[in-house]
Amino acid sequence: MHVLLIEDDARVAAYVEKALREHGHLVDHRADGRAGLLQASSETYDLIILDRMLPQVDGMKILQTIRAVGDSTPVLILSALGDTDERVKGLRAGGDDYLPKPFAVSELVARAEVLGRRKAGAEEPARLCIGDLVVDRIGHVVSRGGERIDLTSREFRILEYLALNAGRVVTRSMLLEQVWDYHFDPQTNIIDQHVSRLRQKIDRDADKPLIETVRGAGYSIGRDAA
Repeated sequence: MHVLLIEDDARVAAYVEKALREHGHLVDHRADGRAGLLQASSETYDLIILDRMLPQVDGMKILQTIRAVGDSTPVLILSALGDTDERVKGLRAGGDDYLPKPFAVSELVARAEVLGRRKAGAEEPARLCIGDLVVDRIGHVVSRGGERIDLTSREFRILEYLALNAGRVVTRSMLLEQVWDYHFDPQTNIIDQHVSRLRQKIDRDADKPLIETVRGAGYSIGRDAA
């Protein structure tokens, strides 16, 4: 994945660039809004990571400009303005995701890779198969080893999102946004409670558990299913 990072804080930029390179991604860095906008306009990227508050040209102006010319490159906004209203403004302006500062590098990489996969045009099939687990997204039917598993609608949405990102780490805040739409405090343990119940249903009596808790990061499914 080829990433354009537009970030004026040298420490944050180095932190992000190092993490992405360690995960095998190419990174171009620009330290101000004018240079960032010029670079975004002159080369094709799989993802743009954009600081909201930049010198010379503000991040929101960059976002609006590239969207106005039809550039659909996924944009992950980084900002110290992390309340819900600010996130909504960023997303409505054309951002694809919004990560408040300070952030965990594992979460940034996870979000970046999800957006990069979307840019690559990866299809999201009607049936998701992970080992002997089958998720039918059309019929909302889940089975494992040929045995049907009854899930609540919330449990199904959690499982579906994990399965769409099989092998990758999905953070708690990503689940909060995708399944709950920010309706709960990010510090709540409701996500852990739902995942725990989902795990009991999916992995109960199975020789190989599929849902894994990644300490300090979130959850993953199927990392060892192959």
